Amino acid sequence: MQTYIITFQTSLQDKTQVENAIKTHRGWAKLSDNAWAVLTNRKAKEIRDIVLSKLNAGDRLIVVRSGTEAAWSNLVASNDWLKKNL
Repeated sequence: MQTYIITFQTSLQDKTQVENAIKTHRGWAKLSDNAWAVLTNRKAKEIRDIVLSKLNAGDRLIVVRSGTEAAWSNLVASNDWLKKNL
């Protein structure tokens, strides 16, 4: 199981469908308004395609595998979840 960081920029006013697509992964944590961490067996391209299907054309999206080093400040997710999964 790997942890991936997803961040996006969207023109959508209601991001519910995007967030629900992200929440289909085994584990997830919201980091900020448009940034999430997910725990999954999927590959980055699969995650990208799942989230991209809920975004508008021209919206920005990046999915990056985590796992080497991390530092953060004042995120929405709990520190315990981040320490365990990043």
